[in-house]
Amino acid sequence: MKKSHRLDKIPPYLFVKIEEKKAQLLKDGVDVIDFGIGDPDLPTPKHIFDKMHEVLESPEAGQYPTSKGEFSFRQAVANWYKKRFNVTLDPATEVCALIGSKEGLAHLPLAFIDPGDIALIPDPSYPVYKICTTLAGGEPYLLPLTAKNNFLADLANIPKDIIKKAKLLYVNYPNNPTGAVADKDYLTKCVKFCQENNILLVSDLAYSEMGYDGYFPHSILEIPGAKDVTIEFHSLSKTYNMTGWRIGMAVGNSEAISALATIKSNIDSGAFKAIQMAGAAALTGPQDCVADNNKIFAERRNVLYDGLTSLGFKFLKPQATFYMWVPVPKAETSASFTEKLLEKCGILVVPGSGYGSSGEGYVRFAITLPKERIAEAIGRLKEAGITG
Repeated sequence: MKKSHRLDKIPPYLFVKIEEKKAQLLKDGVDVIDFGIGDPDLPTPKHIFDKMHEVLESPEAGQYPTSKGEFSFRQAVANWYKKRFNVTLDPATEVCALIGSKEGLAHLPLAFIDPGDIALIPDPSYPVYKICTTLAGGEPYLLPLTAKNNFLADLANIPKDIIKKAKLLYVNYPNNPTGAVADKDYLTKCVKFCQENNILLVSDLAYSEMGYDGYFPHSILEIPGAKDVTIEFHSLSKTYNMTGWRIGMAVGNSEAISALATIKSNIDSGAFKAIQMAGAAALTGPQDCVADNNKIFAERRNVLYDGLTSLGFKFLKPQATFYMWVPVPKAETSASFTEKLLEKCGILVVPGSGYGSSGEGYVRFAITLPKERIAEAIGRLKEAGITG
C-alpha cells in the first residue's frame, strides 16, 4: 500500500502519543496524576442536557442539518456575541456552525491557501494551525512567542518577502499553551497589519470565557474594522464543559464564512441537529455555570501556582485559560523533564516542544483535575526533590 507523501510531513498528533503513554502507565498500575490534555472534568450543565433530551424526541432530530448550521443556533451565536462583546453579526451570512472549532480551523486553509502560500503562525501554538496549513500545500512561517515579548508575536520584524506571500495570520488569545492574554492595543495592531497587507486574520477564541481575577478576554471583532479582515473561531467545549459534544462556530467576515462553508459542504454534513439545539440552549440559557466553573479553575490555579513557586519555579500566574506554562529546570529539556515527572512522580504533563520549537524549555500543566489531586502532585514533587 502506497500512502501519500503528505503524511510524511505530519508528526504524530501530540495528544495521541500522550494518551498512549498514559494508557501504558495505567496498565502498569501507576497512579497517574494527569495534567495533560485540556479536557474539563466538570459536568455539562443540566439545562443543556435537558434541551438535548427534548430535541431527541422530535422526528426531524436525525435529519441532515443545513450546511451553515441550523438558523436557530446561528441566531443564538449572534445574540451571544452582541451581549458578550457588543459585536453585531448577521446570522445568515456571518455565522457558521462547526463540528467543534478544531474542524473549522483544520478546513480553513483549504479555502485560502494554495501551494507556496504562507500562513503566519505563532510558535508555540495549537498544532492544528501548522499541520493543516501543510496539508493544504502551504508553508508555515513561525512567529516566536517568548517570555521576553510577553508571548505576543512581533509583527514588525516579519520580512517583507514573507508578508507578500502570506494569506493568513493566526492569533490565539487567551493563548494555548502559554496562558498569555492580549490587550486591545495589541489586537488593534493585528487588525491594522492584516488590513495593510491583505491578509485574513484568523482568531482562535476558544478560551474567551475563562478569565480570572476580574479579567474578561476580548474578541478581536470588538476592534473597529476588524470584521473586514477577520474570521473568528469559538467553541462551547471549554465554556460549558462540552469537549465531547463537538460544537463550535466561525464568525466574522462574510466572504471568509462563505468560503469555509463551501469547503465544509463538500467534506462534512454538519453537526447533529440535537447538539446544535443544545448548543443554542447553552448560549441563551443561564450563565451562572460559567462563573461557577471559573471559580473552581481559579482555585485550582492558585493551588498549583503556589505549590510550584514554593518549589522555586518562576513564572507569571495566568489570567486566563486552564493552562500553566512552566519553565523547566536549567539542566533539563522539555522532553527530559516530562519523562522525569512521569518516572519519578507519576505526573503527566505536556512537553512544550510539542507545540513548536519556541516551546522548548517549558512544560504545560492543564488544571483539569480536582485541587486535592493538584496538592498531591505538589507533595510528590517535594518528596522527589524536584525544584525549579
